[in-house]
Amino acid sequence: MHKNIPIGAGLGGGSSDAAFTLKILNTLFKLNLSELQMEDIIRTFGSDCAFFIKNKPVFAFEKGDRFENILLDLKDKFIVLVYPSIHISTKEAYEGVKPKQSSYAIKETIKENISQWKDKFQNDFEPNIFLKYPAIKTLKEKIYKLGAIYASMSGSGSTVFGIFESEIEAEKIFPSNYKIWKGKLS
Repeated sequence: MHKNIPIGAGLGGGSSDAAFTLKILNTLFKLNLSELQMEDIIRTFGSDCAFFIKNKPVFAFEKGDRFENILLDLKDKFIVLVYPSIHISTKEAYEGVKPKQSSYAIKETIKENISQWKDKFQNDFEPNIFLKYPAIKTLKEKIYKLGAIYASMSGSGSTVFGIFESEIEAEKIFPSNYKIWKGKLS
């Protein structure tokens, strides 16, 4: 397995490794574990590990390790992920986070047009991380200026993603030391 997920990027690299390792072991050793059983096992490794068992959009709650199915259609939209080569440890991110209750019913708001998300969803890690690393805040602002319908820091940072109506030439826009991934959503 070869992955290019940077450490400290807020993309669940280690958590996805753990989940996919369990899935591979389940197949190799013919354990016949259900997805639910694998989720229960992998939760003990970390809060977001269970998400990667089904590996599809879900509404996560409690510690982010319990799920409800949601209908989320971003088909034909484009996503760009930009890692600004800033490592943020999980410990550092959690030391400064101040979770707050959303003013909106997230399960209902997610069903609205994506153009409504900007004013309703915020990653609670962003305020503190943006204070410590203003370049990440600037990166998010730049992604919006490029025409993103929605942008956010991913997880505990430092990657910022943007969702666009059409493809952009991100490789030509950001500094050469930034890592960029883009693709069409299906």
